[in-house]
Parts: sequence; structure tokens; C-alpha cells
Amino acid sequence: MKKRKLGRGVSVIGAGMTKFGMFKNKDSKDLFAEAFNETIASVDKGFDPNDIEALYLGNFSNDFFVHQAHWAPIISDLIGLAPKPATRTEGACASSALAFREGVFAIASGFYDIVLVGGVEEMSKTSTEGVAEGLALATVPYEGKVGFTFPGVFGVIATAYFAKYGACHRDLMNITIKSHNNAPFNPKAQIPFTVKQMMDAKIERIKSKGRPVPQWQNEIDFLSDPSANPPVAWPMHLYDCCPISDGASCMILAAEDIAKNFTDKPLNVIGIGQGSGRGFHAAESLTSFEATKNAAKEAYGMSGLKPEDIQFSEVHDCFSIAELIHTEDLGFFKPGEGYKAVRDGVTRLDGPMPINTSGGLKSKGHPVGATGTSQLVEVWKQLRNEAGERQVKKKDLRIGAAHNLGGTGGTCTFTILERR
Repeated sequence: MKKRKLGRGVSVIGAGMTKFGMFKNKDSKDLFAEAFNETIASVDKGFDPNDIEALYLGNFSNDFFVHQAHWAPIISDLIGLAPKPATRTEGACASSALAFREGVFAIASGFYDIVLVGGVEEMSKTSTEGVAEGLALATVPYEGKVGFTFPGVFGVIATAYFAKYGACHRDLMNITIKSHNNAPFNPKAQIPFTVKQMMDAKIERIKSKGRPVPQWQNEIDFLSDPSANPPVAWPMHLYDCCPISDGASCMILAAEDIAKNFTDKPLNVIGIGQGSGRGFHAAESLTSFEATKNAAKEAYGMSGLKPEDIQFSEVHDCFSIAELIHTEDLGFFKPGEGYKAVRDGVTRLDGPMPINTSGGLKSKGHPVGATGTSQLVEVWKQLRNEAGERQVKKKDLRIGAAHNLGGTGGTCTFTILERR
């Protein structure tokens, strides 16, 4: 593969996001305004929004969820950018990661110097069944027509992984427990509770109703009990799945040669890759995503780095099995070895390769159009040493990455940021 380079350097100078959750009294405009205001305030030396030259906005399916399309100009008008150009990007759950990518290319080409990128999604205004139907629009057509929604997709993937490598559902529980252990340290997380905290709360509710108390001794006991953690699409259970979410996130990108005008701590885009994938009918493997492998190959080639050079990463854990597959496809672990690494604590916050320090989609939440840039917001905070109690405590922390997957593996991005 050709080793690609940007025409000029691109830096991140500001970043922000809303708390993720289900907000019945907030709409997409409210959410994006909140994220935008935080982003402006994050620019260390101050920033005039009038300096923004273009907007790239990721949104997957507000058309379906709230029956309103054409979100880029709506948001542009909201934040006072009109009549400057505003472009919507759509790549299912990777929609705002594509917005980031397009913003990078716009600056690298020399056409713009400063752009705003981000995403928004409003999913709570419809039923759970409606959300499932809306998300299924991102499947390959024949998959969707036979009712193959995402829990089923990743249930098949998990079953194939178990059969091939000898893992089991307990290995997925380890991922869930790890992600939820990070979430309480993230004030933006939708589910800021450890699995133990949720177990203890459930015990108290059962006691208050005078019912027999389950004999759960630890998190594994709790997650193994189908009355607490019912199956959704075997072997996927409730706590293997990310929640329905509303939220927004955004970032300001600037040409590298002017970034220091705005902050003494810019982050530089040193690797950016994208890949596409085929549906299950043509996939070479059910335990790997070709889109991820291609995106990683592009990003590593551009940066000159290897997987072992990445110090931490956010990866797309819409389901617990997804995190496992992606860490292997990105080269962090060999195929079939990822679940062993999780079991041994390698991916914990204090482990040698922290994964999803934010709590991941599983705990932080997954408003699909906002997810891609929200993962990069986490990388921004970590590399600037602003992540609080969830801060990765590595000497000379300077390289982090974010992986974002859309659909049943149809779209993938992998982005590497560096603090110099």
C-alpha cells in the first residue's frame, strides 16, 4: 500500500462534548450548542468562532429518529456560521469520524486554515424497537431484510470467535467489568457505575421489596445470572450491549503552522486511515473486519508507527465482543489472544495497553453520529493530561488513537494523534 502523507500538518486546538444520555427535554440543537460552547472554551489562548471557515458534521439517522434531515446547515445556522459551507457526513456509527477526516483533508489541501468538525444524534425520542429499526438501516440490505439487527450480528461474531479460539462468555464479562470500572471517572458517561455498584444497587432494590436476595458474591456471579443479565441475542447479554443515547461532540482543527497561536498544547494528526468492508455473504472471516485492517494499515503507514507504539486507544465497543475483535485487527494483540490479554489486565486503565479509558461506548454511551469525535475528545483529554481520575499514568504519554466502526463493518476509521 502506498504510504500517504498530508499536504500540510493538521492540529486539534479545541475539543468538547455533552454528557451522553437520554434527554427527553433536549433536542439535537440543544446538544450541539452545549458541545460547541465547551469546545470554544477549551481553546487555551481564546478563540473567535468567526475564524471557523467551514463545518463538517456527522449524523447517521436523525432523518429516521426525529424525522428531520439536512443537519449540517441547521447546525451552521444555530452556531452562527452561516453562510459558510456546511457538509454532513454519514457512515453509520462512523459518521463524525468521517467528518473529522474530511476536515483534516480540507486543511491539508490548503483550502481552509480552521474548520469545525463534530457530530450529533438524538435517539431517545423513539421506542427501543424504533431505534433497532433505525440502526438496522446500516446493515447490508439482505441482512436487514431477514431481520438481522446488530445484536444478532455481533452474536454471530461472538459465537464464531468462541468456536475458533476457545473463548467463552466469561471473557466478554471481563471486558464489560473493565469498561464499567473506567466509567465512574468520566463525568460525561451515560452509565457512570461499576458492575459491582449496579449489582449492589439491585440487591438493595430486591431487599426493599422483601424478595429473596440472590447469592451474588462478585461481578461474575451477577453477570452470569440471566435474571440480572438476560440474553439479547446469544451469546450477547444485556450488559454486553451499549445503551441508547443522545449527545454531541466536536473539535476545532487548524493548520499546524498556526496552531500555536491558539494553544501551547496542540495535538497533531499523524496517522489517519479509512477502510470499507463487505457484508457477511462475502466476508473472508467472521472474526475479523477487513475495513479495520485497511484503516489501520493506512494510519500506521502514514505515521510510520507500529501497533506497539500506540500507548492507549479508544475502540468501537458497541458490543463487548467488538472491542475484542478490534484490538486484534488493530494489531494490539495477535488473533485469538485478545481475550487472554483482557483476562490478564493488559487493557485496564493501569495496564500496559489501556483500552476505552472513557468507559467506551458500552458505558459512556453511543449517540451514533457523535461517537467518532467523542472518542477523539477522549484522546485529546488524555494526551493533554486533563482526564482527571481516569488519566493514563504513563511517562511521556504522547501517542493515542481512536478506532470507529460503522454498520456491520462497512465503514471504519483509525486515527492517531500525537502530542509533541
